[in-house]
Amino acid sequence: MTILSSENALQKLMEGNKRYVAEKPVYPNQTTVRRAEIAEGQHPFAIIVSCSDSRVPPEIIFDQGLGDLFVIRVAGNTVDNMVMASVEYAAEHLNVQLALVLGHKRCGAVDAAIKSDGSRGSIDNLIKAIKPAVEKAKNQTGDLQDNAVKANVKMVVDQLKSSKPILCELVKDNKLMIIGAFYDLDSGLVDVIT
Repeated sequence: MTILSSENALQKLMEGNKRYVAEKPVYPNQTTVRRAEIAEGQHPFAIIVSCSDSRVPPEIIFDQGLGDLFVIRVAGNTVDNMVMASVEYAAEHLNVQLALVLGHKRCGAVDAAIKSDGSRGSIDNLIKAIKPAVEKAKNQTGDLQDNAVKANVKMVVDQLKSSKPILCELVKDNKLMIIGAFYDLDSGLVDVIT
C-alpha cells in the first residue's frame, strides 16, 4: 500500500469534492472487492475531524469510499481526549499524513454557542469548547456564525498541531499536515481556510 503525501492526499480530497459539486461522483472503492481488500487492515489516506451534522458526510462530499478516510465526527468538530487519541492513532499507527478539520455553514453547535447563556447536561461542555471561537469572531466583520465556525476550525487545528508529544512531533518532522476547511451546505464546495 502506497502512503500518500499530505499534498497528494489533499489534492485527492479536493478532486473528489469537485466531482461531488459537479454532480459527477465516481463512487470509488464501494464494491465487495474493495470490502474484501480492506477486511484485514486499513490504510486511509486522510483523517477528517468533522461535525456530526447529518448534512456533512465526509465520504460523500469528498467522493471517497471504504477505507479511504479515517473519519472522526463530533458536534462542532471539537477535540477532547478521545478525539485527540483517534487522530494520534491514525497519524502514528496508520501513517496518515493529512488531517483535515472540517467546519460547515449553519453549524448547530456553533449557533448554540453563539446564543447560549448556559445549558444543561453535557451540551454545556460543547458550548464551552466553542465559546472562545465565538468571542474571537465577534470582532470580525461579516457573518458572525460563519466567522465563528471558521475561528473554531482554526482553534481546533491549533489544538491538534500543538498536541504533545505525538502530533506536534509529526508536524515538526513533516510527517503530518493539519489543515482546516469550511463546507458550504448550499453549494457543496469545500474551501481550505488554514
